[in-house]
Amino acid sequence: MDRKKLFNLPNCLTMARILAAPFIVLLLYFEMWFQFKFGSYFAFGLYFLACVTDYFDGKIAREQNAITNLGKFLDPLADKLLIGSALIMLVRLGPGWGVPAWVVIIIICRELAVTGMRAIAAEMGEVVAADKLGKAKTLTQSLSLGFLIFHYPLFGWDPRPTGIVLLYIALALTVVSGGNYLYNFYKKWISVPEGE
Repeated sequence: MDRKKLFNLPNCLTMARILAAPFIVLLLYFEMWFQFKFGSYFAFGLYFLACVTDYFDGKIAREQNAITNLGKFLDPLADKLLIGSALIMLVRLGPGWGVPAWVVIIIICRELAVTGMRAIAAEMGEVVAADKLGKAKTLTQSLSLGFLIFHYPLFGWDPRPTGIVLLYIALALTVVSGGNYLYNFYKKWISVPEGE
């Protein structure tokens, strides 16, 4: 494949989002090691920029007709790496950050189950695109993590309660959308007898 098509602007933006994940984790580690609240502020800034690339890589790819198989693979992977690593790190920072481990376990298990289902569907020649529930789940997760990473009150406003409420909304959407994907997959591919 042509390297220019492979490393086009949308794919480069997606790869930048993947590379942002370990730096966000490192900045949050600075927060934990040194009680340096600017670590969370810098982590939030980088996380915000990474989320912005998520919007623009898809928009540019559609407008420039630059959609590639690599992009289709990397885009959901980048989302999962960014959100998953941030969630795990917020659990590591402790209860004061408002993210219980059981919530993260459910979210990550759902992502693994749906990713596995998509891989099986791909083997059958079917592409399982994100539906409205899945997109709402990703948006709500991203918003909740932004508030939770920022963490500290600013001008008398505490972002944590908003982040926690959004996190539980995202959890509900995670379970419902995951169940919907798996049910539709079962109905279409598993429950239909051979020959029909």
